[in-house]
Amino acid sequence: MAAFAANFRMNPFAQKLAEHSISLRRTRTEILQVNVGKLCNLTCIHCHVNAGPKRKEVMTRETVDRIINWLAKSKIPTVDLTGGAPEMIPDFRYFIEHVKGMQPSRHIIDRCNLTILLEPGYKDLGEVLATNKVEIIASMPCYSAENVNAQRGNGVFEGSINALQVLNSLGYGSDPELPLHLVYNPVGPFLPPAQEELEADFKRELGAQFGITFNKLLTITNLPIGRFASYLRRNNELEQYMELLIRVFNPATVNGLMCRNTISVGWRGEVYDCDFNQQLGMQWKNGASIFLWDVDPESLENREIMTGNHCFGCTAGAGSSCAGAIV
Repeated sequence: MAAFAANFRMNPFAQKLAEHSISLRRTRTEILQVNVGKLCNLTCIHCHVNAGPKRKEVMTRETVDRIINWLAKSKIPTVDLTGGAPEMIPDFRYFIEHVKGMQPSRHIIDRCNLTILLEPGYKDLGEVLATNKVEIIASMPCYSAENVNAQRGNGVFEGSINALQVLNSLGYGSDPELPLHLVYNPVGPFLPPAQEELEADFKRELGAQFGITFNKLLTITNLPIGRFASYLRRNNELEQYMELLIRVFNPATVNGLMCRNTISVGWRGEVYDCDFNQQLGMQWKNGASIFLWDVDPESLENREIMTGNHCFGCTAGAGSSCAGAIV
């Protein structure tokens, strides 16, 4: 315990919270976010997961079933599926159909890179998602081809536009039961602009150029971990970016941090406070690894949240969460 306390004192983010008399603890769990694996059809430079086509980490049917059984005994209303490209695991359809079939049914979010919907073997996924009324949060870092292709690979912008048009044809972005949100990530070592203003720009440009409609734009700060950290190091910008995040720390963002009401689950079923902690290996432990099915969901309120320097990314400026800007 003494060693833990010493490490806590040495953590600059924890020190910053203490300066503002803030205690970062969990509230009631509202979201179960499941990272089903690191397999992806893209290799984006901002990816904190280091996902890509050659990754082998994929959730098995056994783990999916254990998560479904645990969820059925909880009162958690929302399941947030992420990856990699979550749609690429063999049991993606099985997962969402069983979650939607629960009593009561749960709301599902699919964090989609859009281009997967055009790949062979996945072209019916849009209809599957619409039939199950799955909310889609889709990566779209800009409304210009140059910026998107620079961050995500040649041809990704054109594929993303085509996929958005497919989703619009199914009712996404217009049917209240089929919400479609886009995600903006900066293409370099800077913070996102004001979310509302950028959303207006996206709606104007995507609407005028391609006839695309969507509900909200979510601005998310790139955290200095994974592939984005490697990109910053190669360009000698990591230290400067960290200084920026620390300098614009905003205590008003803390109450809205996603780690407070979300359980993050890895592809093997292990639990974390957030997806960023997951990628850094900051796993819940009690002498050994803790898996979701070992956790009582009703006992998590007021649990202290594990933090590190990367947490300055979520508390910089207007803040950043899985639901976009916080303040």
